[in-house]
Amino acid sequence: MVDYEVTISTSLLDNAGTSDNVFIKLMGFEVSSKLTKLEGGSSFARGAVSHFTVSCPASIGELDQIQLKKQHLKEFSEDSKWFPTKVVVKSPEGDTYKFPICRWINDSEVHSFTEERVNIKSTVESEVNECKWDRTYPVNEAYRWHEPEEKIPHHMKAKSFKELPHAAKFSYLKDIEFKYTLATRLLDINLKLLCDSKETWADIEDINGVFWGKYPDISDYVQLFWKEDAFFGEQYLNGVNPMLIRHCSALPENFPVTDDAVSLSLTDEMKEGNIFLCDNKSLDGLTTNTINEKEQYLMAPLVLLHKTPDDRLMPIAIQLKQTPAADNPIFYPTDSEYDWLTAKIFVRGADFHEHQLNVHLLRTHLLAEVFTVSLLRNVPEGHPLHELLVHHTRYTLQINYNARELLISEEGSFKKYAASGGEALIEHLEGSLASLTYSSLCIPEDIAERGLEAVPNFYYRDDGLKLWDIIHRFVQGVLSFHYKNDANVRKDTSLQNWISDIFEHGFLSQAGTGIPQSFTTVKDLVKFVTMVIFTCSAQHSAVNSGQFDYGGWMPNAPSTLRLPPPTTKGKTNEATMLQTLPDQGTTANGMAVSWLLSQPSSDSVLLGQYGNDHFKGEIPRQLLKAFQGRLQALSAEIKIRNKNLEVPYTYLDPDVIENSVAL
Repeated sequence: MVDYEVTISTSLLDNAGTSDNVFIKLMGFEVSSKLTKLEGGSSFARGAVSHFTVSCPASIGELDQIQLKKQHLKEFSEDSKWFPTKVVVKSPEGDTYKFPICRWINDSEVHSFTEERVNIKSTVESEVNECKWDRTYPVNEAYRWHEPEEKIPHHMKAKSFKELPHAAKFSYLKDIEFKYTLATRLLDINLKLLCDSKETWADIEDINGVFWGKYPDISDYVQLFWKEDAFFGEQYLNGVNPMLIRHCSALPENFPVTDDAVSLSLTDEMKEGNIFLCDNKSLDGLTTNTINEKEQYLMAPLVLLHKTPDDRLMPIAIQLKQTPAADNPIFYPTDSEYDWLTAKIFVRGADFHEHQLNVHLLRTHLLAEVFTVSLLRNVPEGHPLHELLVHHTRYTLQINYNARELLISEEGSFKKYAASGGEALIEHLEGSLASLTYSSLCIPEDIAERGLEAVPNFYYRDDGLKLWDIIHRFVQGVLSFHYKNDANVRKDTSLQNWISDIFEHGFLSQAGTGIPQSFTTVKDLVKFVTMVIFTCSAQHSAVNSGQFDYGGWMPNAPSTLRLPPPTTKGKTNEATMLQTLPDQGTTANGMAVSWLLSQPSSDSVLLGQYGNDHFKGEIPRQLLKAFQGRLQALSAEIKIRNKNLEVPYTYLDPDVIENSVAL
């Protein structure tokens, strides 16, 4: 008999330990041990480092993998789980093998982990990089695709929450926190008076009484300045939807704004780069929702903005429907107070739906789920891609499951409180996916394509481009270390299966999107992985974290509108504006959902927070250290800048960006 010394470390996370039975199997390239029970139930307590001996009839040789299995004791809950961080095995030949774990282990499956391939006898870095990923690994059938009839991204197949793989579920802390937040999300809302009220607001200032708690500082600012044209324009750059605005070099034919109407030479101003357009054409023709047995209204407006000599972005013309007509007037700042304000309210309502369904739901949540399911189906643990992306997939599947159940289902909040709920939701998702492009997901290309390189005070662009560059340098360093040439990429079947699944199930095999169908070069791989990390962390933070900041004051982001837009100027007043806005109950419930979606997680993992043992080899660990240093420097730079801003833009601060799509 020969003995292997096994050391297992358990995380310091709350409830990471277990008293259940744990089994281990040591696996060589040709010979494996039996599945062996590790004696000592108390050895796996929170924060414990425990030592065991595993005896085998003969030497296994060089270790390739281990398998771990946990079996609950009858006196404990079947739902119990365990979070080991690493396993170290010392062979009778004196070699040491390290197996990074850093994940929850449950009872429903055997978990396999690949050795990090660092031999302590060797300090030659090239030997660390002897991993060969050109063999075919079996598909992990625990992660299956659901292919809906609608032309939207496919998602994880699970009839109920219990069918989600245990590793995809919330941690104990996260689960308790989510249930508590969900149960109490309306406690700060004046439910007794407003929750079911169908009454119209008697005065705009009465909305301030809905929320009992303290508004965020930015929301206080919104409440004070939501009527101002300068703030209206500012939100297209640094609000929760910076993805619609683009430079305008020629007016659309269906938007006949004249020089006289705006007191500008539009031709000259366009040549100077001072005219910008926001076109909500994707909302045109949607089947709007019915709320409280009343038809709701959702427009597809066009907005023209002018950059003034003092670098403010000011709206100069609004047309609320796509087709010019006598009953579709173009509104201007020179119109009456309530004509112009009502036109802006319809625009802010349209932006709410474009933001929530396309920019937020589709382009971060649904795509993140596609990246995640394909990763967990096709890429084995220990693979360089798995190491890079595992933190960025954390909680994505359960969050999206909850969203489909609570927010966008037939009984969800969108159906109850939003004009784009029901049929419009699917129609808009289908149209948005059909027009989505790879380049629009890559911020350097997106900013250039929209002609926004020079527009001043555009902090989403400034911070986002710096973050993209930091992430890209890190990804390039790690992947270039593992893939010395393009041939290595082409031969890696796990990589090829990953991107093939994404192209088919995420983008429905639409070649026009520009999404790669396979990887042929290291450069192509680096760009795509950078996009995935940016989408799941920075981009989601930019379009999610400020929802209550900007939408907590309902008139700035109404989820629905109850009257059609004015067809003739001069007939709108304060009373008709209040009748147009959502009723009291819809306002209260909509604010509660916005508040819930904006809450940070107490056990979040921030961008750049990888475990010390997460990467294989000294060079990747040095790359990680440099990555973290650049993130810290950018965070300090953002904080200094924000001290001089009236409305700080913090959503791309690395110190607050969560590593995965969060709810």
